[in-house]
Amino acid sequence: MNQENQEQQRQPSAILRFVGGIGDQVLYVLTDLGRMGIFLYFSLVGLCKHPFRFRELVKQVGFIGAGSITVIFFTALSSGMVLGLQGYYSLHKFGAEGMLGSAVSLTLIMELGPVLTALMVAGRAGSAMCAEIGIMRISEQIDALECMAIDPFRYLISPKFLAALISVPLLTAVFDVVGILGGYLAGVKLMGVNGGAFFAGMQQSVTNHDLRLGVVKSFVFALLLVWICTGRGYFVQKIRGAGFGAESVSTVTTQAVVMSSIAVLVFDYLLTAVLL
Repeated sequence: MNQENQEQQRQPSAILRFVGGIGDQVLYVLTDLGRMGIFLYFSLVGLCKHPFRFRELVKQVGFIGAGSITVIFFTALSSGMVLGLQGYYSLHKFGAEGMLGSAVSLTLIMELGPVLTALMVAGRAGSAMCAEIGIMRISEQIDALECMAIDPFRYLISPKFLAALISVPLLTAVFDVVGILGGYLAGVKLMGVNGGAFFAGMQQSVTNHDLRLGVVKSFVFALLLVWICTGRGYFVQKIRGAGFGAESVSTVTTQAVVMSSIAVLVFDYLLTAVLL
């Protein structure tokens, strides 16, 4: 009986196990944040190393930018037309249909354009980048690059970073233009709003500050999504609960898209609160 009592006393209580689990999770999160911070540093440093892979940059711009034009076009057109219809319905109650152009343009330029563009690019290109790098990691291709004294950041990661920083703002501009066109079609052509009033309201309300806010958001969102998606793939073997082999790549890819989408939404609020 004495031995049984001693063994029971040696076993940690449920409270201690709970506190230990929280501490273990906190240490894992801090370690993961540290890894991702170092990964971001070396990725940005790789942009300054020579020789820079210009051909790979062009390839990535084509994949991230040109390859996303179709989904951006249809997303922007549908979003703009919905804004045009809903804006007309709301403004018509107050007899202010002439402000429809202002409402559509400001909503697209400051909010929907950067956010929806980043979410579409994260779902289409970000997932592909994460899966590509994750497969290279589990198949030891990245280890082979390091054995041949080739910097994997300069060779693989940095061109993707620069391509995203170039492509996402340009895609955001396309989104804004197509979205305003969709709002014009819905409001002017379908609902009968005066076309001159539509564009006059847009011209009077949109300022350089609004345009700068949209541009800053697009650059920040581009950095967030490419950082998270490539970083998750690069550290696929160190992600807790990811599994092994192909299962780990699929799990981490899903995690990367979810995390980048949440980061975009959180930083959208923070940037709006700071810069508005």
